[in-house]
Amino acid sequence: MPKDLRSFLRDLIAARPGEVKRVTTAVDPRFGATAIAERFARDNQYPALYFEKVGASSIPLVLNLTATYDRLAVALETTLRELVPVFGERMTRPVPAREVPRESAPVKEQVWSGDGVDLGKLPLLTHNELDGGPYITSGIGIMRDPESGQVNAGLYRHQVYGRNELGVWFIDGHHGSYIYRRYEERGQPAPIAIAIGHHPAVVMGAVSRLPGIGGEFDAAGGLLGEAVELTRAETCDVPVPGRAEIVIEGEVIPHERRHEGPFGEWPGHYTADGPKPVIRVKTITMRRKPIYYDVFSANREHLVLGSLPRMGSIYRNVKQVVPGLAAVNVPAHSRMHCYLAIAKTRDAEVKKAAFAALNTEPENLKMIVVVDDDINVFNDGDVMWAIGTRFDAARDLLVIPRWSGPGGLLPVGWDYHPDGTRTPRMITATVIDATKPLPPAAYPPRAIVPAAAVDAANVAGITDLQQLPE
Repeated sequence: MPKDLRSFLRDLIAARPGEVKRVTTAVDPRFGATAIAERFARDNQYPALYFEKVGASSIPLVLNLTATYDRLAVALETTLRELVPVFGERMTRPVPAREVPRESAPVKEQVWSGDGVDLGKLPLLTHNELDGGPYITSGIGIMRDPESGQVNAGLYRHQVYGRNELGVWFIDGHHGSYIYRRYEERGQPAPIAIAIGHHPAVVMGAVSRLPGIGGEFDAAGGLLGEAVELTRAETCDVPVPGRAEIVIEGEVIPHERRHEGPFGEWPGHYTADGPKPVIRVKTITMRRKPIYYDVFSANREHLVLGSLPRMGSIYRNVKQVVPGLAAVNVPAHSRMHCYLAIAKTRDAEVKKAAFAALNTEPENLKMIVVVDDDINVFNDGDVMWAIGTRFDAARDLLVIPRWSGPGGLLPVGWDYHPDGTRTPRMITATVIDATKPLPPAAYPPRAIVPAAAVDAANVAGITDLQQLPE
């Protein structure tokens, strides 16, 4: 059976019992679902949440599905330790998507068109306190470049204005923005399809950094280990994932703008509200009993989902200049930071690794920490220990003024003035070298229990102490 959202949910339930929670009571689409996720987060828990009833909608919703790297490891059928190398390696082996007829595509089991189109029947969430309204946060926007004919896929935010109208924010420099501008310059509407609900590998393929326009579904196939099934849209000349849960088809109207936002973005702040393009929806197709997939914006899920594809790109690029790269982590709580573990053979490798990482993600990364390969970069305590014991700011801190910007999603990319206005500014990047000196320098060895002894330790028969022995 081809992989999709449902196959992943089944795999996750089997592999990680207790990580998918079922919510049977009705919740308010305005903060109700996200409040439950946030309540778990207070205790540092991030379960996937399956809501059976959201507002007046009859469609169930899954939230927080990709809120941990461990669950992404389940999605790629690997381990947490091997997650980033596996992702990076699979991205070099794309699997071409394959077309399937409409009649064999589950997403065509229901078709809403004309007066039957009603976005309000979906369980649309308002996520955070100051959001301008309900948003579609998980939609893979699919467009065809009018010049090259290439099909591009990417994740964009969509404010819901009414039963058949959406907003869209195409970030400048991203391919969706380029494609829309090409249509607008011609005075033509830009056909678009928005796919909701698929295997996490397909979503990650859509947000991966690829050269040129297109290739996202082939990249997703590489991550899945099988071809993504595509079928033809009902109203526009773009392919859509046949095993998606829901597909919204429409047009981005040229030269029409409407106020969009505010919306809590991945850095955890409100930015970039204002006039944005408008999508007029023509058709909605879906499975007979669809599951609506939502990404919890401005929270851990938003960060994790976008971080792994970036870690894969960073891993590939750094490995080319520093073969001793052992591990990469863009921590789930801060996508602006990156930890690199290397087996250092020359001091210059620290800067080479750091600059390769910064150049991979110049818009987002602002702090690189380079550690030795005995440090677990997925353990913040280990990284902080390395900084505390192996880093001296006077010697090991590199400050790079005016590295990125101006402006952007990070709040530090702006100067804020007493009159309430703001102006864009450049952002400084920093590199922290928390590696030991190379031999023959005799740096004190780390006090650790031998790894072989830890591996051999048997904890299977250990039980809870109920009371002290007499």
